[in-house]
Amino acid sequence: MKKMFLGLALSVLLGLGAYAQEFTKVASGEPELIQEGKSKMWCPICGMNLKMFYKTSHAVKLKDGINKQYCSIRCLAVDYPSIEGKIDSILVTDAKSEKLIDAKKAYYVAGSKVPGTMTKVSKIAFSSEADAKNFAAQYGGNIINFDKAFAMAKESLKDDMAMTLQSKQKMMYPMGQKVYEKSCKKEAIHLHNYNRINDLKAGIKTNGTCGTLEEKELQALALYLWEVKRFDEHKHNKKAIQVGEDEKCPVCGMFVAKYPRWAARMSYKAKDKDVSLAFDGVKDMLKFYFNPSKWGTYEKQPLDKLTIMVTDYYTQEAIDGKKAFYVLGSDVYGPMGKEFIPFGTKSSAETFMKDHKAQTILEFLKIDEELVYKQDK
Repeated sequence: MKKMFLGLALSVLLGLGAYAQEFTKVASGEPELIQEGKSKMWCPICGMNLKMFYKTSHAVKLKDGINKQYCSIRCLAVDYPSIEGKIDSILVTDAKSEKLIDAKKAYYVAGSKVPGTMTKVSKIAFSSEADAKNFAAQYGGNIINFDKAFAMAKESLKDDMAMTLQSKQKMMYPMGQKVYEKSCKKEAIHLHNYNRINDLKAGIKTNGTCGTLEEKELQALALYLWEVKRFDEHKHNKKAIQVGEDEKCPVCGMFVAKYPRWAARMSYKAKDKDVSLAFDGVKDMLKFYFNPSKWGTYEKQPLDKLTIMVTDYYTQEAIDGKKAFYVLGSDVYGPMGKEFIPFGTKSSAETFMKDHKAQTILEFLKIDEELVYKQDK
């Protein structure tokens, strides 16, 4: 039974299955990709190759001009808490024409015999109801709209992530570790330089730090480095902000442990209790700092016995947030987009400012709430 479960999980993870030969998710030509840069070929959440899983791909255009593209509606659901208030439009690939279309006008076939991408239940989209009906007649499934398909994706997210994790632990992580130990120039891989797994894949491929790899090897390596080794390095850094795996940012709802290089922590006393909250970046921490009651608490500014710790961008060590120097307007983005990037010394901030075309350096007391929300525009 366990082997059957793992087999299903691997099929889901790789998008394989008994019907793969009849219906392929691979783009028949060059896929329509709206991300930019060297990492545009890969999903920013799971790292999967977008050409290989093009017919289940989804994309978002954000109000700040940034575009993101995912291998599946499942990965869109994972990223949704971080982009919910910034979305201008959501797109999905029409499985017949292979063009990106408005997801909210699409007809989805859910639960067909075609395996899902990163989920047990597949959701294949079409621009016309007739095409959806023809697909369902051949492969089964029910025709639903985007809202129902997305609700299904969010509802099954916990189970889907558990299923794919078991497969990765059994197969992909060991494969990735083997590639890393055998083929990589370890001193040339600096995991803290990357914000997302697709950036890491692009860096490995562009820099040639692990030689020439097939896509499956590259994916396994990226998963191992991003989801195993990166966390191990952080845990062994005793000077870093430590975050529990189940701690969520109270502002955006994201799991903070996924973004250790951006972690911030705020501690204070409320009603004779010690409160400690983790954030996936300084920007969200500042939103809470200026208006705690907005985020589900009864506290108001000023917070009693407040301490703030942020992560120095260069050293990855915890530093006093009230004494830090923050760089704004650079070409480096955090998990939530534009960020207040912290440094323990002004000289480090000045170096970063020159290297990354930043606009200004501010001390903590010079930051106000209006400036915080301007970073979202």
